[in-house]
Amino acid sequence: MRVTTRTTYWLEHAWLDTHVEPDVAVEVADGRITAVRTEVPAPPPGAAVLRGLTLPGLANAHSHAFHRALRSTVQVGSGTFWTWRELMYSFADRLTPETYHALARAVYAEMALAGVSCVGEFHYVHHAPGGTRYAEPNAMGEALIAAAADAGIRITLLDTAYLSSGFGEPPNAHQLRFSDGSAEAWAERCSVLKERDHARIGAAIHSVRAVPAGQLATVAGWAEERRAPLHVHLSEQTAENEACLAAHGRTPTRLLADHGVLGPRTTGVHNTHLTDEDIALLGGSGTGTCMCPTTERDLADGIGPAVALQRAGSPLSLGSDSHAVIDLLEEARAMELNERLRTRTRGHWTAAALLRAASADGHAALGWDDAGAIETGMLADLTTIALDSVRTAGPVPRLGAETAVFAATAADVRHTVVGGRHVVRDGAHTLVPDVPQALARAVEALRT
Repeated sequence: MRVTTRTTYWLEHAWLDTHVEPDVAVEVADGRITAVRTEVPAPPPGAAVLRGLTLPGLANAHSHAFHRALRSTVQVGSGTFWTWRELMYSFADRLTPETYHALARAVYAEMALAGVSCVGEFHYVHHAPGGTRYAEPNAMGEALIAAAADAGIRITLLDTAYLSSGFGEPPNAHQLRFSDGSAEAWAERCSVLKERDHARIGAAIHSVRAVPAGQLATVAGWAEERRAPLHVHLSEQTAENEACLAAHGRTPTRLLADHGVLGPRTTGVHNTHLTDEDIALLGGSGTGTCMCPTTERDLADGIGPAVALQRAGSPLSLGSDSHAVIDLLEEARAMELNERLRTRTRGHWTAAALLRAASADGHAALGWDDAGAIETGMLADLTTIALDSVRTAGPVPRLGAETAVFAATAADVRHTVVGGRHVVRDGAHTLVPDVPQALARAVEALRT
Protein backbone atom coordinates (compact mmCIF):
# COMPACT_ATOMS: atom_id res chain seq x y z
CA MET A 1 0.00 0.00 0.00
CA ARG A 2 1.33 3.43 -0.92
CA VAL A 3 1.96 5.77 1.98
CA THR A 4 1.12 9.43 1.36
CA THR A 5 3.87 11.83 2.44
CA ARG A 6 2.52 15.09 3.82
CA THR A 7 4.39 18.25 4.73
CA THR A 8 3.41 21.81 5.56
CA TYR A 9 5.63 24.79 4.81
CA TRP A 10 4.95 28.14 6.44
CA LEU A 11 6.17 31.03 4.30
CA GLU A 12 6.91 34.31 6.03
CA HIS A 13 6.33 36.06 2.70
CA ALA A 14 5.29 34.45 -0.59
CA TRP A 15 5.23 35.78 -4.13
CA LEU A 16 1.88 34.62 -5.53
CA ASP A 17 2.45 35.65 -9.15
CA THR A 18 0.91 39.11 -8.85
CA HIS A 19 1.84 40.23 -5.33
CA VAL A 20 3.68 39.40 -2.13
CA GLU A 21 1.49 37.86 0.56
CA PRO A 22 2.60 37.49 4.21
CA ASP A 23 1.93 34.46 6.42
CA VAL A 24 1.19 31.73 3.90
CA ALA A 25 0.86 28.01 4.67
CA VAL A 26 1.54 25.60 1.82
CA GLU A 27 0.37 22.03 2.31
CA VAL A 28 2.12 19.33 0.31
CA ALA A 29 1.28 15.68 -0.33
CA ASP A 30 3.40 13.37 -2.48
CA GLY A 31 5.38 16.23 -3.95
CA ARG A 32 2.44 18.41 -4.99
CA ILE A 33 0.79 21.43 -3.42
CA THR A 34 -2.61 20.45 -2.02
CA ALA A 35 -3.54 23.77 -0.42
CA VAL A 36 -2.31 27.37 -0.20
CA ARG A 37 -3.71 29.19 2.83
CA THR A 38 -3.17 32.89 3.45
CA GLU A 39 -3.52 34.84 6.70
CA VAL A 40 -1.89 32.13 8.80
CA PRO A 41 -0.15 34.33 11.40
CA ALA A 42 1.99 31.62 12.99
CA PRO A 43 3.53 28.36 11.74
CA PRO A 44 1.15 25.41 12.19
CA PRO A 45 2.45 22.67 14.50
CA GLY A 46 5.19 20.69 12.77
CA ALA A 47 5.45 23.05 9.80
CA ALA A 48 8.81 23.81 8.20
CA VAL A 49 9.40 27.56 8.49
CA LEU A 50 10.77 29.45 5.47
CA ARG A 51 11.71 32.99 6.54
CA GLY A 52 12.23 35.57 3.82
CA LEU A 53 10.50 35.75 0.45
CA THR A 54 9.49 32.44 -1.10
CA LEU A 55 9.18 32.19 -4.88
CA PRO A 56 8.30 29.20 -7.04
CA GLY A 57 11.33 27.06 -7.83
CA LEU A 58 13.44 28.57 -10.60
CA ALA A 59 13.96 26.91 -13.98
CA ASN A 60 17.36 27.07 -15.65
CA ALA A 61 16.18 26.53 -19.22
CA HIS A 62 19.59 26.27 -20.89
CA SER A 63 22.65 24.51 -19.48
CA HIS A 64 25.83 22.92 -20.73
CA ALA A 65 27.01 21.36 -17.47
CA PHE A 66 30.60 20.73 -18.54
CA HIS A 67 31.11 24.40 -19.43
CA ARG A 68 31.25 25.04 -15.67
CA ALA A 69 34.84 23.74 -15.84
CA LEU A 70 35.76 26.73 -18.03
CA ARG A 71 34.86 29.34 -15.40
CA SER A 72 37.68 31.92 -15.03
CA THR A 73 39.97 29.87 -17.30
CA VAL A 74 38.36 31.48 -20.35
CA GLN A 75 38.77 34.98 -18.93
CA VAL A 76 42.51 35.01 -19.59
CA GLY A 77 43.43 37.16 -22.59
CA SER A 78 41.02 38.19 -25.32
CA GLY A 79 39.34 36.64 -28.34
CA THR A 80 35.92 35.83 -29.77
CA PHE A 81 33.21 33.21 -29.43
CA TRP A 82 35.18 31.08 -31.88
CA THR A 83 38.43 31.16 -29.89
CA TRP A 84 36.45 30.45 -26.71
CA ARG A 85 35.00 27.42 -28.49
CA GLU A 86 38.43 25.87 -28.99
CA LEU A 87 39.09 25.88 -25.25
CA MET A 88 35.63 24.45 -24.67
CA TYR A 89 36.44 21.57 -27.00
CA SER A 90 39.57 20.75 -24.99
CA PHE A 91 37.43 20.13 -21.90
CA ALA A 92 34.81 18.19 -23.86
CA ASP A 93 37.55 15.88 -25.12
CA ARG A 94 38.36 14.78 -21.55
CA LEU A 95 34.88 13.87 -20.37
CA THR A 96 33.96 10.30 -19.47
CA PRO A 97 30.63 9.10 -18.08
CA GLU A 98 32.21 8.98 -14.62
CA THR A 99 33.83 12.42 -14.69
CA TYR A 100 30.75 13.93 -16.31
CA HIS A 101 28.54 12.54 -13.58
CA ALA A 102 30.80 13.96 -10.87
CA LEU A 103 30.96 17.37 -12.50
CA ALA A 104 27.24 17.56 -13.32
CA ARG A 105 26.27 16.45 -9.80
CA ALA A 106 28.32 19.33 -8.39
CA VAL A 107 27.01 21.81 -10.96
CA TYR A 108 23.41 20.83 -10.34
CA ALA A 109 24.02 21.12 -6.60
CA GLU A 110 25.33 24.64 -7.24
CA MET A 111 22.09 25.31 -9.12
CA ALA A 112 20.03 24.05 -6.19
CA LEU A 113 21.95 26.42 -3.90
CA ALA A 114 20.95 29.18 -6.34
CA GLY A 115 17.25 28.26 -6.07
CA VAL A 116 16.99 26.21 -9.28
CA SER A 117 14.58 23.29 -9.08
CA CYS A 118 14.76 22.20 -12.74
CA VAL A 119 17.42 22.35 -15.44
CA GLY A 120 17.25 22.00 -19.20
CA GLU A 121 20.47 20.23 -20.15
CA PHE A 122 21.36 20.84 -23.80
CA HIS A 123 23.37 17.62 -24.13
CA TYR A 124 25.55 16.84 -27.11
CA VAL A 125 28.63 14.95 -25.77
CA HIS A 126 27.21 11.54 -26.64
CA HIS A 127 30.13 9.26 -27.47
CA ALA A 128 33.76 8.60 -26.60
CA PRO A 129 36.52 10.73 -28.19
CA GLY A 130 36.83 9.95 -31.87
CA GLY A 131 33.16 8.98 -32.02
CA THR A 132 33.50 5.46 -30.59
CA ARG A 133 30.16 4.33 -29.14
CA TYR A 134 29.94 3.36 -25.50
CA ALA A 135 28.61 -0.12 -24.73
CA GLU A 136 25.63 1.73 -23.24
CA PRO A 137 24.81 4.12 -26.10
CA ASN A 138 23.38 6.74 -23.73
CA ALA A 139 26.01 6.44 -21.03
CA MET A 140 26.68 10.17 -21.04
CA GLY A 141 23.01 11.16 -20.97
CA GLU A 142 22.30 8.67 -18.20
CA ALA A 143 25.18 10.17 -16.21
CA LEU A 144 23.45 13.57 -16.40
CA ILE A 145 20.07 12.16 -15.42
CA ALA A 146 21.65 10.42 -12.42
CA ALA A 147 23.56 13.57 -11.49
CA ALA A 148 20.34 15.58 -11.32
CA ALA A 149 18.75 12.96 -9.06
CA ASP A 150 21.81 12.97 -6.81
CA ALA A 151 21.66 16.76 -6.56
CA GLY A 152 17.93 16.71 -5.84
CA ILE A 153 16.65 18.65 -8.85
CA ARG A 154 14.62 17.86 -11.94
CA ILE A 155 16.07 17.67 -15.43
CA THR A 156 14.83 17.83 -18.98
CA LEU A 157 17.54 16.12 -20.99
CA LEU A 158 17.51 17.90 -24.35
CA ASP A 159 19.30 15.24 -26.36
CA THR A 160 21.01 17.13 -29.15
CA ALA A 161 21.52 16.29 -32.80
CA TYR A 162 24.98 17.53 -33.84
CA LEU A 163 26.02 16.14 -37.22
CA SER A 164 28.31 18.60 -38.99
CA SER A 165 30.86 21.34 -38.34
CA GLY A 166 29.27 23.74 -40.78
CA PHE A 167 27.12 23.90 -43.89
CA GLY A 168 28.18 20.89 -45.97
CA GLU A 169 31.17 20.12 -43.71
CA PRO A 170 31.75 16.89 -41.77
CA PRO A 171 32.36 16.99 -38.00
CA ASN A 172 35.87 18.04 -37.01
CA ALA A 173 38.04 15.89 -34.75
CA HIS A 174 36.49 17.32 -31.57
CA GLN A 175 32.93 17.01 -32.82
CA LEU A 176 33.12 13.32 -33.73
CA ARG A 177 32.00 12.41 -30.24
CA PHE A 178 28.96 14.66 -30.66
CA SER A 179 27.72 13.06 -33.88
CA ASP A 180 25.50 10.04 -34.49
CA GLY A 181 26.19 10.26 -38.23
CA SER A 182 22.61 11.03 -39.24
CA ALA A 183 19.39 12.32 -37.76
CA GLU A 184 17.90 8.84 -38.11
CA ALA A 185 20.72 7.33 -36.04
CA TRP A 186 20.32 10.13 -33.50
CA ALA A 187 16.61 9.37 -33.21
CA GLU A 188 17.24 5.65 -32.80
CA ARG A 189 19.72 6.25 -29.97
CA CYS A 190 17.75 8.78 -27.99
CA SER A 191 14.51 6.82 -28.37
CA VAL A 192 16.02 4.37 -25.86
CA LEU A 193 16.14 7.04 -23.14
CA LYS A 194 13.38 6.63 -20.55
CA GLU A 195 11.63 9.30 -18.58
CA ARG A 196 11.34 8.99 -14.82
CA ASP A 197 9.83 10.99 -11.98
CA HIS A 198 12.59 13.61 -11.96
CA ALA A 199 13.56 13.46 -15.63
CA ARG A 200 11.92 14.18 -18.96
CA ILE A 201 13.42 13.67 -22.40
CA GLY A 202 13.38 16.38 -25.03
CA ALA A 203 15.22 17.04 -28.26
CA ALA A 204 17.57 19.70 -29.55
CA ILE A 205 19.01 20.81 -32.85
CA HIS A 206 22.41 22.17 -31.98
CA SER A 207 22.19 24.83 -34.70
CA VAL A 208 21.46 25.15 -38.38
CA ARG A 209 25.17 24.78 -39.08
CA ALA A 210 25.33 21.48 -37.14
CA VAL A 211 22.28 19.71 -38.62
CA PRO A 212 21.93 19.60 -42.42
CA ALA A 213 18.74 21.19 -43.69
CA GLY A 214 17.45 17.93 -45.12
CA GLN A 215 17.61 16.31 -41.67
CA LEU A 216 15.97 19.04 -39.62
CA ALA A 217 12.50 17.58 -40.15
CA THR A 218 13.58 14.23 -38.70
CA VAL A 219 14.51 15.83 -35.39
CA ALA A 220 11.40 18.00 -35.37
CA GLY A 221 9.22 15.00 -36.17
CA TRP A 222 10.72 12.96 -33.33
CA ALA A 223 9.83 15.72 -30.86
CA GLU A 224 6.37 16.25 -32.35
CA GLU A 225 5.51 12.56 -32.14
CA ARG A 226 6.36 12.57 -28.42
CA ARG A 227 4.95 16.02 -27.66
CA ALA A 228 8.41 16.76 -26.30
CA PRO A 229 10.20 20.11 -26.02
CA LEU A 230 12.58 20.96 -28.86
CA HIS A 231 15.36 23.54 -28.41
CA VAL A 232 17.83 25.04 -30.88
CA HIS A 233 20.71 27.52 -30.71
CA LEU A 234 19.54 30.25 -33.06
CA SER A 235 21.37 33.21 -34.59
CA GLU A 236 23.81 33.54 -31.69
CA GLN A 237 26.53 34.73 -34.08
CA THR A 238 26.37 36.93 -37.17
CA ALA A 239 28.88 34.57 -38.84
CA GLU A 240 26.32 31.76 -38.64
CA ASN A 241 23.67 33.97 -40.23
CA GLU A 242 26.02 34.93 -43.06
CA ALA A 243 26.99 31.30 -43.70
CA CYS A 244 23.33 30.23 -43.73
CA LEU A 245 22.45 32.96 -46.21
CA ALA A 246 25.34 31.86 -48.43
CA ALA A 247 24.35 28.19 -48.26
CA HIS A 248 20.56 28.45 -48.41
CA GLY A 249 19.67 31.98 -49.39
CA ARG A 250 17.66 32.50 -46.22
CA THR A 251 18.14 33.25 -42.54
CA PRO A 252 18.45 30.45 -39.96
CA THR A 253 14.98 31.31 -38.64
CA ARG A 254 13.42 31.04 -42.10
CA LEU A 255 15.29 27.78 -42.71
CA LEU A 256 13.87 26.32 -39.49
CA ALA A 257 10.39 27.54 -40.37
CA ASP A 258 10.58 26.00 -43.84
CA HIS A 259 11.48 22.61 -42.33
CA GLY A 260 8.76 22.53 -39.69
CA VAL A 261 10.93 23.19 -36.65
CA LEU A 262 9.14 26.24 -35.21
CA GLY A 263 6.10 25.93 -32.95
CA PRO A 264 4.85 26.32 -29.37
CA ARG A 265 6.95 23.44 -28.00
CA THR A 266 10.12 24.82 -29.64
CA THR A 267 12.49 27.25 -27.96
CA GLY A 268 15.17 29.23 -29.74
CA VAL A 269 18.16 29.81 -27.50
CA HIS A 270 19.73 33.28 -27.74
CA ASN A 271 17.80 34.55 -30.80
CA THR A 272 20.30 37.38 -30.88
CA HIS A 273 20.75 38.60 -34.46
CA LEU A 274 17.29 38.54 -36.05
CA THR A 275 15.54 40.34 -38.88
CA ASP A 276 12.02 41.74 -38.51
CA GLU A 277 10.77 38.77 -40.51
CA ASP A 278 12.58 36.39 -38.15
CA ILE A 279 10.89 37.99 -35.15
CA ALA A 280 7.50 37.70 -36.83
CA LEU A 281 8.11 34.03 -37.68
CA LEU A 282 9.13 33.17 -34.12
CA GLY A 283 6.35 35.13 -32.46
CA GLY A 284 3.66 34.10 -34.91
CA SER A 285 4.45 30.41 -34.41
CA GLY A 286 4.57 30.70 -30.61
CA THR A 287 8.21 29.60 -30.58
CA GLY A 288 9.84 30.50 -27.27
CA THR A 289 13.01 32.46 -26.65
CA CYS A 290 15.54 31.48 -23.99
CA MET A 291 17.79 34.41 -23.17
CA CYS A 292 21.12 33.74 -21.45
CA PRO A 293 22.35 37.26 -20.69
CA THR A 294 25.39 36.42 -18.56
CA THR A 295 26.77 34.12 -21.27
CA GLU A 296 25.76 36.41 -24.13
CA ARG A 297 27.70 39.27 -22.57
CA ASP A 298 30.60 37.01 -21.52
CA LEU A 299 31.03 35.79 -25.10
CA ALA A 300 30.39 39.25 -26.58
CA ASP A 301 27.48 37.82 -28.57
CA GLY A 302 25.29 40.90 -28.41
CA ILE A 303 21.89 41.84 -26.97
CA GLY A 304 18.91 40.06 -28.50
CA PRO A 305 15.55 41.73 -29.25
CA ALA A 306 13.74 40.19 -26.28
CA VAL A 307 11.12 42.93 -26.01
CA ALA A 308 10.20 42.70 -29.69
CA LEU A 309 10.12 38.90 -29.52
CA GLN A 310 7.78 38.85 -26.55
CA ARG A 311 5.50 41.44 -28.13
CA ALA A 312 5.36 39.29 -31.26
CA GLY A 313 4.22 36.29 -29.22
CA SER A 314 7.43 34.51 -28.19
CA PRO A 315 7.41 33.45 -24.49
CA LEU A 316 10.65 34.27 -22.65
CA SER A 317 12.69 31.95 -20.44
CA LEU A 318 16.17 32.23 -18.95
CA GLY A 319 19.30 30.06 -18.77
CA SER A 320 22.83 30.22 -17.40
CA ASP A 321 24.22 28.42 -20.49
CA SER A 322 28.03 28.37 -20.07
CA HIS A 323 27.81 28.99 -16.31
CA ALA A 324 30.05 32.02 -16.20
CA VAL A 325 27.85 32.44 -13.15
CA ILE A 326 24.90 30.37 -11.98
CA ASP A 327 22.36 32.90 -10.81
CA LEU A 328 18.88 33.06 -12.34
CA LEU A 329 18.17 36.30 -10.49
CA GLU A 330 21.14 37.86 -12.28
CA GLU A 331 19.88 36.50 -15.61
CA ALA A 332 16.49 38.14 -14.98
CA ARG A 333 18.09 41.40 -13.90
CA ALA A 334 20.51 41.41 -16.82
CA MET A 335 17.75 40.98 -19.39
CA GLU A 336 16.12 44.20 -18.18
CA LEU A 337 19.36 46.12 -17.64
CA ASN A 338 20.74 45.12 -21.04
CA GLU A 339 17.61 46.50 -22.64
CA ARG A 340 17.98 49.72 -20.66
CA LEU A 341 21.52 50.13 -21.97
CA ARG A 342 20.42 49.39 -25.52
CA THR A 343 17.43 51.76 -25.53
CA ARG A 344 18.37 54.26 -22.82
CA THR A 345 14.94 53.84 -21.27
CA ARG A 346 13.87 51.96 -18.12
CA GLY A 347 11.14 49.54 -17.16
CA HIS A 348 10.72 47.13 -20.07
CA TRP A 349 9.52 44.34 -17.77
CA THR A 350 8.04 44.38 -14.30
CA ALA A 351 9.79 42.37 -11.63
CA ALA A 352 6.84 39.99 -11.71
CA ALA A 353 7.27 39.40 -15.45
CA LEU A 354 10.97 38.71 -14.99
CA LEU A 355 10.26 36.24 -12.18
CA ARG A 356 7.74 34.44 -14.40
CA ALA A 357 10.42 34.09 -17.09
CA ALA A 358 12.69 32.55 -14.44
CA SER A 359 10.02 30.21 -13.11
CA ALA A 360 6.70 29.30 -14.78
CA ASP A 361 7.71 30.13 -18.35
CA GLY A 362 11.07 28.39 -17.97
CA HIS A 363 9.40 25.24 -16.67
CA ALA A 364 6.91 25.34 -19.55
CA ALA A 365 9.78 25.60 -22.05
CA LEU A 366 11.19 22.40 -20.52
CA GLY A 367 7.92 20.49 -20.65
CA TRP A 368 6.98 20.92 -16.97
CA ASP A 369 3.70 22.81 -17.28
CA ASP A 370 2.80 21.66 -13.76
CA ALA A 371 5.64 23.60 -12.10
CA GLY A 372 6.58 27.22 -11.53
CA ALA A 373 3.73 28.59 -9.42
CA ILE A 374 2.70 28.39 -5.76
CA GLU A 375 -0.76 27.07 -6.51
CA THR A 376 -2.83 24.04 -5.62
CA GLY A 377 -2.07 21.09 -7.89
CA MET A 378 1.38 22.30 -8.90
CA LEU A 379 4.65 20.56 -8.07
CA ALA A 380 5.84 21.71 -4.66
CA ASP A 381 8.95 23.60 -5.75
CA LEU A 382 9.91 26.58 -3.56
CA THR A 383 12.85 28.97 -3.44
CA THR A 384 13.31 31.27 -0.45
CA ILE A 385 15.32 34.50 -0.69
CA ALA A 386 16.65 36.18 2.47
CA LEU A 387 15.25 39.66 3.04
CA ASP A 388 17.79 40.52 5.73
CA SER A 389 21.14 40.25 3.91
CA VAL A 390 23.37 43.23 3.13
CA ARG A 391 21.87 43.22 -0.38
CA THR A 392 18.21 42.82 0.52
CA ALA A 393 17.74 44.55 3.89
CA GLY A 394 15.78 47.80 3.90
CA PRO A 395 12.95 47.57 1.34
CA VAL A 396 9.47 46.81 2.66
CA PRO A 397 8.38 43.18 2.14
CA ARG A 398 5.64 44.10 -0.34
CA LEU A 399 8.47 45.07 -2.72
CA GLY A 400 9.93 41.60 -2.37
CA ALA A 401 9.73 40.82 -6.11
CA GLU A 402 11.65 43.98 -6.94
CA THR A 403 14.17 43.20 -4.21
CA ALA A 404 14.68 39.66 -5.50
CA VAL A 405 15.22 40.71 -9.12
CA PHE A 406 17.12 43.96 -8.73
CA ALA A 407 19.12 43.46 -5.53
CA ALA A 408 19.37 39.80 -4.51
CA THR A 409 21.83 37.24 -5.84
CA ALA A 410 22.12 33.48 -5.66
CA ALA A 411 24.01 34.00 -2.40
CA ASP A 412 20.74 35.14 -0.82
CA VAL A 413 18.96 31.82 -1.43
CA ARG A 414 18.26 30.22 1.95
CA HIS A 415 15.99 27.32 1.04
CA THR A 416 15.20 25.24 -2.04
CA VAL A 417 12.37 22.73 -1.95
CA VAL A 418 11.88 20.36 -4.90
CA GLY A 419 8.75 18.23 -5.00
CA GLY A 420 8.22 18.88 -1.29
CA ARG A 421 11.76 17.75 -0.45
CA HIS A 422 13.96 20.23 1.41
CA VAL A 423 17.07 20.08 -0.81
CA VAL A 424 18.72 23.29 0.45
CA ARG A 425 18.13 24.20 4.09
CA ASP A 426 19.49 27.41 5.60
CA GLY A 427 21.90 27.81 2.68
CA ALA A 428 23.36 24.29 2.94
CA HIS A 429 22.77 21.47 0.47
CA THR A 430 21.26 18.45 2.22
CA LEU A 431 22.47 15.84 -0.33
CA VAL A 432 25.90 17.15 -1.38
CA PRO A 433 27.59 18.14 1.88
CA ASP A 434 30.44 20.26 0.47
CA VAL A 435 29.46 21.66 -2.93
CA PRO A 436 32.57 23.86 -3.39
CA GLN A 437 34.84 20.87 -2.75
CA ALA A 438 32.79 18.70 -5.11
CA LEU A 439 33.15 21.35 -7.82
CA ALA A 440 36.87 21.77 -7.24
CA ARG A 441 37.53 18.03 -7.42
CA ALA A 442 35.40 17.53 -10.53
CA VAL A 443 37.04 20.40 -12.40
CA GLU A 444 40.53 19.33 -11.37
CA ALA A 445 39.83 15.81 -12.67
CA LEU A 446 39.24 17.32 -16.14
CA ARG A 447 42.36 19.48 -15.96
CA THR A 448 44.55 16.45 -15.27
